Amino acid sequence: MAVRDFAPGVLGPQAAEWLAGRRSEPVEPRYAATVMLVRDGSGRDGSGRDGSGGDGQDDVAGVEVFMLRRVATMAFAPRTWVFPGGGVDPRDDAHDLPWAGPQPREWAALMGCEEGLARALVCAAVREVFEECGVLLAGPSSETVVADLRDPEWDVERAALLSKEQSFAELLLRRGLVLRSDLLSPQGRWVTPDFEPRRYDTFFFAALLPDGQIPDDDTSEADHADWTDPAELLAAYAMGEAILLPPTVVSVERVLEATSAAELVATAKPSRAVVPQIVEVAGQPMIRADLP
Repeated sequence: MAVRDFAPGVLGPQAAEWLAGRRSEPVEPRYAATVMLVRDGSGRDGSGRDGSGGDGQDDVAGVEVFMLRRVATMAFAPRTWVFPGGGVDPRDDAHDLPWAGPQPREWAALMGCEEGLARALVCAAVREVFEECGVLLAGPSSETVVADLRDPEWDVERAALLSKEQSFAELLLRRGLVLRSDLLSPQGRWVTPDFEPRRYDTFFFAALLPDGQIPDDDTSEADHADWTDPAELLAAYAMGEAILLPPTVVSVERVLEATSAAELVATAKPSRAVVPQIVEVAGQPMIRADLP
């Protein structure tokens, strides 16, 4: 276990008020899931491919991760760089959810939670990646993945999920698809500190970009979405030019250290909840986390 302190950044005023005793009762955190969608940078194999539809960052030699910068009007973490993800929907725990790969009871053991929550979290992770960047971790069978999502019908499906007109289980059943839980790996769990008025108990996952699929920026929650060089993002964070929350910092560092995208996804991380605390260091508030 390692203790690490993070500067509160934009959360500084709230953290200072909390330390000063001007606090209210912490709100109950809402369950959420987020996914580190990764691929090997094109500089690694010399392929020169550009699967992003954007600038491509063709000279990235390590692992790239798909990230979004939340719009300034978001109530939680505005202008912050995040992975695709969001809150669990009650319908994510659907017992008729078409499923392939490790079963919910196996995920429950991995993540240290009960089976229904494990099912809902994995479903939420896959659903959110599809809603926010158009990548679908599902296929016609337990060994295949939908390879081409360019048909406008898929945009209609995403919109119906976002508007709550359909559940993810309903989408998969109608399309004859199964959720590929084997494409995900658990990467940790973080709980928003007590001082935040909006709190989340977030489970982190990692997944490889499926062959043939291209993530996009078609989401109203972000003003920028693309493949990201972790070294460049961490440098921008250190210079105060990019806003990252502590769990994102730790996760992006893990991407930077990975020898390959496949190695990152294959290495599961403990799901012990990290619950940061506000402490005073040299007269300044800091966010302290006990990392597993």
